[in-house]
Amino acid sequence: MHAFIMAGGKGVRLRPYTTALPKPLVPIGDQHAILEIVMRQLSAAGFTRVTLAIGHLGHIIRAYVGDGTQWGLEVEYAVEDSPLGTLGPLVMMRDRLPEHFLVMNGDILTSLDYAAVLERHRTSGAPLTVATHNRQVNIDFGVLTTDDGRITGFREKPSLAYQVSMGVYGLSRATLEGYTPGLPLGFDELVLDLLERDTRPATYEFDGYWMDIGRPEDYDRANTEFTTHRDLLLGSA
Repeated sequence: MHAFIMAGGKGVRLRPYTTALPKPLVPIGDQHAILEIVMRQLSAAGFTRVTLAIGHLGHIIRAYVGDGTQWGLEVEYAVEDSPLGTLGPLVMMRDRLPEHFLVMNGDILTSLDYAAVLERHRTSGAPLTVATHNRQVNIDFGVLTTDDGRITGFREKPSLAYQVSMGVYGLSRATLEGYTPGLPLGFDELVLDLLERDTRPATYEFDGYWMDIGRPEDYDRANTEFTTHRDLLLGSA
């Protein structure tokens, strides 16, 4: 099984932690980097090959990960000379990818079964499978419903539920056909294109542990929770 990890972003929202380190290498707990946890999880799930898309401070990631043998993985690199979006690097190396593969961000902590996501994608027949998680958004204001200048409804500080993307996808090589190598391609653009063509992506709903470490408060929380969730994330490793 093959996983493609996006690790080329600048991590602007996580500054100052990412001033000297790429976001996937910021430490979690006392011993591990985020990317190390992900690599251990992929290996334990049966993945054998990983492609790392690197850009900003990519030489540090390359020095840390090497060829992946420390985790029993075969690692190769896709270097972004300019930002290509979430999926642009995949288009660049489309002909070297297997028929079905996993795509994920390199800055998430989750107990998600990556192999199960890829297997669901293989059997779904969908062009794209998105791992999703339920999130509650609390609105700090009274929300009005209006029509023609009149209030027709009112909810005081409602809580709204959404299914959000976890940053983990099952993808097929054929889905990338028709896109031009070297041009940026975002996940949002691909999803909208698929919907417009009435080829709907599938979902893999997950209600376990998941954190997208995009902001300093998320990072602080991840460090606080890691001791409690270490066995969930790493097993006995």
